[in-house]
Amino acid sequence: MTVRYDIVHTTSYRYREPVRFGEHRVMFRPRDGHDLRVLATDLQVSPQASVRLIQDPHSNSIAIVQPLAEAAELRITCSFTIEHAHTHNLELPLDPAAERFPFAYSVEDRFDLEHYLRPHHDDPKGELTAWARQFIRTDGPTGTRELLVAMNQHIRERFAYAAREEEGTQTPLQTLARGGGSCRDFALLMMEAARRLGIATRFVSGYLYDPALDDAAAEAAGGESGVVGAGSTHAWLQAYLPGAGWLPFDPTNNLLGGNTLIRVGVARDPQQAPPIAGTWFGARDAYLGMEVQVRVTRQRGAA
Repeated sequence: MTVRYDIVHTTSYRYREPVRFGEHRVMFRPRDGHDLRVLATDLQVSPQASVRLIQDPHSNSIAIVQPLAEAAELRITCSFTIEHAHTHNLELPLDPAAERFPFAYSVEDRFDLEHYLRPHHDDPKGELTAWARQFIRTDGPTGTRELLVAMNQHIRERFAYAAREEEGTQTPLQTLARGGGSCRDFALLMMEAARRLGIATRFVSGYLYDPALDDAAAEAAGGESGVVGAGSTHAWLQAYLPGAGWLPFDPTNNLLGGNTLIRVGVARDPQQAPPIAGTWFGARDAYLGMEVQVRVTRQRGAA
């Protein structure tokens, strides 16, 4: 069964006085695939801007936005409609050689996965490696997928979620020490932990559908929801397992696929996938703040 969603993502930057703007890179278009199809897109910018579309090295769709006038506010609104089919990674069979941990990628796969296998953050005392190895069973064989499922669930149950608007991501060691973080922090923690066990992973940015934030669905469900991280951009990860390919894991909500995770961009590290990145020129104290609003609504009767 497929579900259709309408998504509106608005980002506003406010300034004390009119400022000049440099180019802004906007990662807004959902990433098509066998389970996700983009039906319509729209990009509105105020003040007026020139826009050109490119693909980055990861084949993400990027809009290069150049505002043409000075302004005290820059508003970028991305709107699109998608069709999303249900996927669940527990249903996909693995290559028999990869069913148990540890396993080895083929030589050809290792060439393509090299940057997703290499850890990007230091672990000088082996704390992250020790944390990752707790999910290897000592009472019998360890299933590869089961290891990742257990890690995903552990982060959801043992770490405290806290939304964070400012840019940047905690290092995995900071997240371990603090026992909490944002969706970006949890995704990076699990990515780096899996990489230290020899499993290729990549970062995913996108959106999360929450029925509690959808007026019609919230009314039907009594306004309750078991997910966190909706209402803004969301982040999770994919792990590459031979036979099944890139499988999604959302440690913030202990999700393993489904059709509520709407991917936009993928990268080997979170810093490569900001929703918007750009420059402005003006007085040092001109910047007043940023506001992000994301609304994901399910089309009624669309299936």
